[in-house]
Order: sequence, then C-alpha cells, then structure tokens
Amino acid sequence: MKSDKSTLFPAMGRRQFSIGLAGLAAASLMPGLSLAQGADNAAAQKIADHFSSVKTMMGEFVQFGPRGEQTGGKFFIERPGKLRFNFEDPSPVRVIADGNNVAIGNMKLKTWDLYPLSKTPLSLLLSSKIDLSNQTVRNVKQETDLTTIVLGNKSVFGDSTITMMFDSKTFDLRQWTITDAQNKDTSVMVYNVREGVSLDEKVFAIPYEDIRKPG
Repeated sequence: MKSDKSTLFPAMGRRQFSIGLAGLAAASLMPGLSLAQGADNAAAQKIADHFSSVKTMMGEFVQFGPRGEQTGGKFFIERPGKLRFNFEDPSPVRVIADGNNVAIGNMKLKTWDLYPLSKTPLSLLLSSKIDLSNQTVRNVKQETDLTTIVLGNKSVFGDSTITMMFDSKTFDLRQWTITDAQNKDTSVMVYNVREGVSLDEKVFAIPYEDIRKPG
C-alpha cells in the first residue's frame, strides 16, 4: 500500500526510505536548537547509553504522517538490528528487520520490498551503542522534562534527520520524528512499552522465499 509505505519512509520514496521507530515531534523543534556542549552533551550521552542498553522491548505506537494521516499498531525490538512493526487494520503493512535487512511487506497484495539495514536510519536506532560523539549528532536541547537529540548522517539518512525525544528523568524514549529533504515530518509515539521481554526469533523472520519468488 503506497500511502502507508511513503508515510513510514517519507524521505526516499519508492526505492529508498527513512524510518522512525515509533516516533514523533515536529519541524518546529528543529530551529533554535544549539549544538550540545559540556553538561548537555554528557546528559545526552547518558540518555543514549540507557536507550541502547535496553536489549529488548515491545509496545504500541501511533504514527502521524506528513499529511495528517494517523495509523497505529504494535512494535517489537531486539538489539542489535532486529525490529518488527505490525500496523493495525485496515493497513496491511508489516516492517521487519532481521539484523541484516529490512523488509516492508503488504499483506494484502503479498508484495515485499527489501533494503540493506546498514543503508537505513534503523541501523543507528538499533545499534548496540548509540555514540553521540561522532558526526551523527546535529543538535541537542536539554529541558526539565525532555531532552531532544537531532541525528543525521548523509550516508544513511540522505538529507533527512531524526529528532528523538527522551524523558529527562527516566531516560525513556517518548517519541521521534523523521524530517525529510522537503521538510515533511513523520512522527511516531510509543506507549505501553515493556522492556527486557523475551521475544521469539520468529518475530523477526523475513520471508525471503516469498520475496525472491518471480513475479
């Protein structure tokens, strides 16, 4: 279903894509952010360390597309590199990352698109460690309730960025937003999150045989 795919992966169209985990915020967060230094930078890295230390999680999400469209569903994550999004009806979309590739499936049309995980923003979000000392950090803003971290890397994101918002006290991920080259946002919010859960490996199994079947 094209509309669902382009909403989830707004930046790169049909052949490439950008993804928000379950994420949110908005372009209004982008102007005025100042590059983190000193205490702010240390606080941001502490939050990132906490986020990357969570090896498994599951929960629910609500996604808001650039045209105001709204969808929801359930997500599952296992570090490093594994993720699954099940969109609720009527959307037929499934997104699965197995540590090597990301597959986007349309269960109604029985079609799949396959992408190398390393060429998507998911590779950063699902890595064993998020290193904020490298060139992926664009901006950081620390407030009483929220710490906002803006990430970008042209080799992975193209001209897109990810704005991630964390609770400043618990370090929990609240939301994030993908902003594409046209300054369009796709935002996702996570809730009812459970950490440290046991997940069956079948959850992250990509049906390669179906993908490789001749049309």
